[in-house]
Amino acid sequence: MIRYSLHCAEGHDFESWFASATAFDDLKARGLVSCALCGGNRVEKALMAPAVAAKAAEPAARPNLKAPASEIETALAALRREVEANSEYVGMNFVSEARRMHAGDSPERAIHGEARPDEARKLIEEGVPVAPLPFLPVRKAN
Repeated sequence: MIRYSLHCAEGHDFESWFASATAFDDLKARGLVSCALCGGNRVEKALMAPAVAAKAAEPAARPNLKAPASEIETALAALRREVEANSEYVGMNFVSEARRMHAGDSPERAIHGEARPDEARKLIEEGVPVAPLPFLPVRKAN
């Protein structure tokens, strides 16, 4: 395995692991390497210093994993707060509650919950307005 620092045409810097240098070159040639932040596929290797540990190196400061690492994480956290503050979490009952609301058997309100992809597809086919959220429910997040 090899880790590369990468840079996209939009100015984003990120890292990714590849099976080998050849694997990176092959994936890039096929257009399968994309920016982790914007999804753009104009990605190049960035200049990278070798990882050489000094003999008496100070222990590295522990990163604050609770703080957002990027603008995207900040935006996702704000979206989560907005959704949780302005809708009711119905958990695994999402599919049945969405159908009941669509049929008029339950009061219409903003809800969020959990559904398998095939269940969500069926709701869409039935004309029930649903959309996936880009984050896991709190009980499933680390």
